[in-house]
Amino acid sequence: MDRLIYLAMAGAKATMQRQDVLANNLANASTNGFRAELQAFRAVPVLGSGASTRVYALESTVGYDDRAGPLQTTGRALDVAPQGRAWLAVQALDGTEAYTRAGSLQVNAEGQLVTPGGLPVLGDGGPIAVPANATLEVASDGTISATTNGGRPTPVGRLKLVTPEAPLARGEDGLFRAGGDGGDLPADATARLQSGALEGSNVSAVETMVAMIAAARQFEQQMKVLQGAEQREQGAAKLLGA
Repeated sequence: MDRLIYLAMAGAKATMQRQDVLANNLANASTNGFRAELQAFRAVPVLGSGASTRVYALESTVGYDDRAGPLQTTGRALDVAPQGRAWLAVQALDGTEAYTRAGSLQVNAEGQLVTPGGLPVLGDGGPIAVPANATLEVASDGTISATTNGGRPTPVGRLKLVTPEAPLARGEDGLFRAGGDGGDLPADATARLQSGALEGSNVSAVETMVAMIAAARQFEQQMKVLQGAEQREQGAAKLLGA
């Protein structure tokens, strides 16, 4: 009886964790550059005397869906969409270099190029500063040109674009970083982006909703198993007490 209860309990807990991942994906279905988290179950043996036959099922995120999201044309000069497997480099709150596909860039009060969240956008030499009241243009190779007072465009920096050879690791802040030792990736001179456009989330709202419904039904079945085990346990107790 304890095996039945244990298996149903482990399955129900893993299903709840799966629902959390799916809910997070669905909540970011309209977030620019978002990469859907992937889920998988893994078996973890239970250690200890008398528990060698027990295996615990855990829900784990095995990475993210690397497919590109739909391209949305905006016509805004500072909206950029990395092409292929390229990523934009930004400076995270902890000072480390991180990467994102969300390319809605802005200029803050200090004249620095930042993300909508205020994170500095990195160039080949660090954060990029632009002249005040300048009209900016971004070339396909990431070069930023500024035009002031009707003059000629002048390059003021170049966005750092990287192309990771291995999958990146998602941090708790939603940004991605290099796996392994977590070092900074080198700039890729061949990487390209499209200006005047943004990449949308690669989450399919319909597929995610279907997966959430399936997970909810699976959880209900596991709870029914637990209720059935409880009823059988009560029946056995009555027989033994008779």
